[in-house]
This record gives sequence, structure tokens and C-alpha cells, in this order.
Amino acid sequence: MATFGTLSDRLTETFRNLRTKGKLTPADVDGTVREIRRALLDADVALAVVKDFTAKVRERALGDEVSKALNPAQQVVQIVNEELVGILGGEQRRLVFAKTPPTVIMLAGLQGSGKTTFAGKLAKQLESEGHTPLLVAADLQRPNAVTQLQVVGERAGAAVFAPEPGNGVGDPVRVAQDGVAYARRQQHDVVIIDTAGRLGVDAELMKQASDIRKATDPDEVLFVIDAMIGQDAVNTAKAFQEGVDFTGVVLSKLDGDARGGAALSVASVTGRPIIFASTGENLEDLEPFHPDRMASRILDLGDILTLIEQAQQAFDEEEARKVAEKLATEAFTLEDFLDQLQQMKKMGSMKKMLGMLPGMGQMKQQLEDFDEREIDRTEAIIRSMTPAERRNPKILNGSRRLRIARGSGMTVTDVNQLVQRFEQAAKMMKTVARGGMPNIPGMGPVPGMGRPGASGKRGKKGKAKGGSRSGNPAKRAAENAGLATTAPTGSGFGLGGQQAPSEADLAEIQKLFGKG
Repeated sequence: MATFGTLSDRLTETFRNLRTKGKLTPADVDGTVREIRRALLDADVALAVVKDFTAKVRERALGDEVSKALNPAQQVVQIVNEELVGILGGEQRRLVFAKTPPTVIMLAGLQGSGKTTFAGKLAKQLESEGHTPLLVAADLQRPNAVTQLQVVGERAGAAVFAPEPGNGVGDPVRVAQDGVAYARRQQHDVVIIDTAGRLGVDAELMKQASDIRKATDPDEVLFVIDAMIGQDAVNTAKAFQEGVDFTGVVLSKLDGDARGGAALSVASVTGRPIIFASTGENLEDLEPFHPDRMASRILDLGDILTLIEQAQQAFDEEEARKVAEKLATEAFTLEDFLDQLQQMKKMGSMKKMLGMLPGMGQMKQQLEDFDEREIDRTEAIIRSMTPAERRNPKILNGSRRLRIARGSGMTVTDVNQLVQRFEQAAKMMKTVARGGMPNIPGMGPVPGMGRPGASGKRGKKGKAKGGSRSGNPAKRAAENAGLATTAPTGSGFGLGGQQAPSEADLAEIQKLFGKG
């Protein structure tokens, strides 16, 4: 979520200064509110929204709920989180479907805001949910707009209604009307109308959009806005609301690196909910907008729920059950590992997934250095093996490893490292299959779970029993580090009770997929 990266950095730094204080004075609260105001204004959040937001935070932070709290600093973070959810719209709002199909969804927005790409993303998502969407090419002004929608529709696997060539030819209002009638005849249950935009707001744009709305009576009018356009986001939203009105907002280009704070103002200024967030260039990069989850991401508290949902969509439950049953009786093989890699690739970018973990905002450089291509390299090595080698890596002698390295375009060292990492992963999978807790490198035991066979008693010299007696100092240190209990530190600000991953955790994840 690069768009809000700077805002997130400023807010997390502000709250980090609060953590050392056992009790907050009015001066502490005023200083914190002042830093929050600066961070929001620098991020292009509308002035009226900033004033209202900071006034509410200050009033609540000086109230009884903070002064009587066991940890005042954490309570202030909680207040900011709740108020941030408020300006983002409060509760999630889903698409409203017509009682009698087809449901008509009209898209509006400036040229270049991402309407056509969003049309394809929405069609693909609706297809996956069992709908039969029809894309209607009513943007007959922008050069090649009709062709672009046809290409996007083909990629999304959705039908496209495009009776006019566009490029200035044809009546967009007539096309929109005919598209809805065609959908009804062909039994498409959703119609997505892609309309023309302009480089700026003008009377002609508003009249055309208004005429299409009157002619088609859409169930939803979605205003697509580029999250990177700064303060113009609010002015444009107001102009569209007055000229056409809309029922919901779509934030596009949230993967950009602009300040993006003005986009946060749209829901508050217009009173219309943000329904979708477009987070990348691929057709799969579309998320339902959850105000509470977006607030958590901005405050670097993570977004575990979205991560879980993406995993559930990508992973085949039946396949997972078969793997679990197999692990109970058989060994975890490189063929199983290859299948797991394929499942993970369906989830999309590893960087994006890791970025949803709590505290990752503090590890931006390590996350940026994470090489996504290692998964492809790992896959190439495994695919260069014979079925027998994948099932039993113990037969991989020197000549076999050399052949695999040459076949995958890698080095023998790369092959050796993969086999070594795989053996560790196989042991961990076996431990889980038996109902135990794995010792994940870089992370201590899970607090409260205990360790099988560890009584927690101390010997005569105060050392914990079960420590390593290895003669190798490096091995002994590593094993003892694995036995050390890690206190649950909570998230970045003590909310959510989840630990931020360490640099060692990131390194281990990357090593598992390839070179360390």
C-alpha cells in the first residue's frame, strides 16, 4: 500500500514517542494531535476533514477513557484508529444488486482515472462469484477506448457489447440503453457501463453522464478516482456529485507512491462510501474496501483478515485435506512442495502479502529487497528433477545435482541450498502433522503453548533444562536461541497482540524459496 506509505511513517513515528510515557499530560496530547494534523495535511487530506478529525481525537484523548486507562498511549492509538475508520466511511458497503436482473452498474470519472481497467477487474470478480456480467462500451470519445474495453473484457472472460467503433463515432446514450436491453435478452445478470471521461470537469462531460444515468436508471453509479491526484480528488468528487451524483467510490492506483491522503477525504466530504480499492495492474488486483482494515494498514497494525481471505481463495480445500492426510502417514516430498508453491503463486505478490503483517512498515527496505523471482528459480530447480528425485531427495548425488543445476540454469550451490531448506521444511511439516509446534527459525516458541518435554524447571546454576550440549559453538548458540522464550510484545503499538516479523523471519522466508 505504497500510496499511504509516507502518512503511515509519520503516524507510526508519532505514536512511537508515546510508548515511553506511563501517563499522558494535556501537553503530550496536544503535541501528538499537532503531529497528526501535520501528517494528514502533508498527505493532502482535506483541511475540513483534518480539523474535524483532530478535534475529535483531542477531545477523546483528554477524556476519562484515556486518563483511567492502564496504558494511555495505547488508548490514544486506539482512538486514532477508530476515528480514522470513521473518516474512511465507518462500515464496509457492498454492491447492491437489483431484485430483478440485470443489475446495472454505471462507471463515472475523469479520463485516466482507471475506469476501463476497473470495469475488467469488476467483471472478473463478478464472474468468480457466479455472475454473468456484460461490459458495455459507451466511451465513444477517447481514441481506442472501445478496443481497450474489448481487450480487457477478453482477458477477464466477460462478454462485451460494442456496436459502435468509437473514436468520436456513435451515440453513447443509445449504446448504453441498447446494452441493457441486450443483456436482458441474453440473460446477463449484471451490466457494467464504461462511460467517457475528460481531462477535467466540464459541462459536456456532466451532461453526457447525466443523460446515460437517466436513460439506464442504474442500480449503482460508481465514481472511479485516481488515489494519486492530490487535492483535486475532493474538488472532482464534489463536481461529479453535484452534476451526476454517485452511490459509491472506487479508489484506483493505490499501489502508486503519491501521498494519496486526498482520497481518504472523499468518503467524508461526499458522504458516499468507498466500495472497492484497486491495488495493482493485474485484473486480480481488486479488493472490497474495508474501512477498519485500511485504517489498520495506515497505522501499521497489519491486515491479517484480508491476508486470510486471499489465502482461502487461492488454496484448494480438497487439495489441502489430501496433503494433511498424506503427511500423517507419508513424508513431505519435493512434489508436494512444488504444489504448495503453485498455490502460493495464485495468491499474488509475496511482497504484498508480507506487507499485510503487523509492523512491516518498520521494515520497508528489507521488504523492498525481497526477491519475488526466487520462487520461480526454486520452481525451475524442482522441475529439472526426475519424479524419483522429487519423491526421494536422498538419491541426489553430485552428478545428479550438476545435471539439475545445468537444466535449471542455476548453480550446484543453489541446488544444495534448496535441498537443505527443503529438508528443514519437511521436518517442520512432519512436526505439525503430529500435532506439535514447529521451531520456526528467527521466532521463539508460541507464548502460552509450551514446548513438549520442557518442564520449565531450572538447574542448580539457574540454567534452563533442555539447553544444547553440542560441541559446536555455533550450533549450540543457534539451538539455545530456539529454546529461548519470547515475550509477547504485541503489535507496533500494543494493539492486536501480534508480533512484528523480524529481519530473520524475512530472511528465512526468502531462503525457503531459493538463495539465502
